[in-house]
Amino acid sequence: DFLRSRPAAPFFLDVGFEETHRDFPSGGDGRYVQPPRPLPDAPEIRQDTADFIRSAHDLDLGIGQVLAALEESGLADNTLVIYTTDHGPAFPGMKCTLTDHGIGVALILRGPGGFSRGQVCDALVSHLDIYPTLCDLLGLARPAWLEGHSILPLVRGNTHAIRDAIFAEVTYHAAYEPQRAIRTDRYKYIRRDGERRLPVLPNCDDSPSKEYWLRHGWADRPIPQEQLFDLVFDPNESSNLAAEPTYAEVLADLRARLAGWMEATDDPLRHGPVPAPSGVQVNDPAGRSPREPAILVQ
Repeated sequence: DFLRSRPAAPFFLDVGFEETHRDFPSGGDGRYVQPPRPLPDAPEIRQDTADFIRSAHDLDLGIGQVLAALEESGLADNTLVIYTTDHGPAFPGMKCTLTDHGIGVALILRGPGGFSRGQVCDALVSHLDIYPTLCDLLGLARPAWLEGHSILPLVRGNTHAIRDAIFAEVTYHAAYEPQRAIRTDRYKYIRRDGERRLPVLPNCDDSPSKEYWLRHGWADRPIPQEQLFDLVFDPNESSNLAAEPTYAEVLADLRARLAGWMEATDDPLRHGPVPAPSGVQVNDPAGRSPREPAILVQ
């Protein structure tokens, strides 16, 4: 209704969707789908994937309503639409991990300023890059504290890259699970802090896919403190090279770059465990589900 009212003044509209969050609607056809790459091709996981696809279809319909309202109001050509997500899909080994399955997100832009030609860009970009991009589009000075880079040079074909690495982090989700990562075009380095070396199961949404993994011993599979992946030969990030002498220089370089980023951003993890603020509720990292009774932090 807001868009169809043809607002005369410039506006910012934030539209959030529940779709693709757990629990997915049932009824998808699980016979002919391929599960996400970290997961095995088992009947219950295919069904879980089919239900996710059904939820994504509902999301697509909702986005279509927004775009149709812009067209009807005559605002489509003068409105920048940004579609993005905040993490990977809610499957085990994806959401709340620092593999590409967890930090790879959707980012689609449509509107003035060059975002209208159906381009596909493979360069490394971060959500941090949206703010400076908007500043450039609007002709506004960028605040000095911005860490991101405008993606306009990519869109306009002036360069093939705006950054040589991105950084990612998890500290808390439902439970404490401190991790930091650096990702370049070729490599991914993930470092886990704290004493726990087993999966933090409350940070994974309950699902048939999760139950399948748990039945096959996921809860007892140790996670290394350091992980190094060659994304060219191991895009699923399943073969840890951190102990391989051949990759010692790569490991040392990424360790140093990640430490430098943590210092530059004054990461509290540099000083030890990060306590949860008083008054919040968190799950026990040794628990099984985010639906278990939470602990109130005093």
